[in-house]
Amino acid sequence: MSKRAYISRYLLILKKLKVKPYATYEELQAYIDNQFEYMQMQDDRLNMGFSKRTLQRDIKEIANIFGIDIEYSKQHKGYFISQNETESMNFQRMMEAFEIFNSLHIAQDLTPFVHLEKRKPQGTENLYGLLHAIKNNFQIKFDYQKFWEEESQQRLAEPYALKEFKSRWYIIAKDDKDATVKSFALDRLTHLEISNRKFDFPKNYNIEESYRYCFGIISPNDEEPLDILLSFDPYQGKYIKTLPLHESQQVIIDNEKELQVKLKLCVTHDLLMELLSFGDNVKVLQPKSLAEEIKLAHQKAFKQYSK
Repeated sequence: MSKRAYISRYLLILKKLKVKPYATYEELQAYIDNQFEYMQMQDDRLNMGFSKRTLQRDIKEIANIFGIDIEYSKQHKGYFISQNETESMNFQRMMEAFEIFNSLHIAQDLTPFVHLEKRKPQGTENLYGLLHAIKNNFQIKFDYQKFWEEESQQRLAEPYALKEFKSRWYIIAKDDKDATVKSFALDRLTHLEISNRKFDFPKNYNIEESYRYCFGIISPNDEEPLDILLSFDPYQGKYIKTLPLHESQQVIIDNEKELQVKLKLCVTHDLLMELLSFGDNVKVLQPKSLAEEIKLAHQKAFKQYSK
């Protein structure tokens, strides 16, 4: 059996336990038997054989490869995935990426029907090194190219965390130049060096708290979050319900005329750009100051076409 087929079986076990926690060995076996055709697509030489010993071996390999622990509950008489909230999010993203990888591999002969975005890599080759520096409190040195500057600059920084926003990855780090915590996009970061020089992580800094009321990557600094009330047309509202703008989103009104949602956020450039992208499908009801900013931005855009 190929390694891909083994990993596909691991994926099936995880998928089953995600949908039905506390599944018995017999339920797992039946599920894998039903997916035999799918597994053969990974390896046509596959011979099915899923015993209790195989399951125990798979559980150990899943823990070693993916860092996901599967345990047996005597109370519920079944197997389940043991993880906290953060690990659960990582698990969901890993499963999503793995599903895409397997689907694209299966569809390699169907490329006319699979269309990927044509974009350059987003600097993810430095993820492992940056994670190593963050976990071990090592200073980093790198060259950074701002979009509005012609030359790149060398930076020395203390890395605190990685953050994702709109398919881009950022390193949140304290710039040694001015002792300010900033975000650096990985696709503009080159020549990364990880030093052996340690730093003390500030006790009063919390990445979750810093971005709790933030939409995007721009830190709100000392601004107070505002209660924001938005009205979407019913069509756009369906998208907003399935993909909320922020974790603070609450549905206030949902009918055939509109979807009203309430958010608690700081007003940043990222938020303004997001609201403007909805065009006439959204109206800012509160606060009035934000509504005025959006109105002026639309008026300015209109003037560009009225000359």
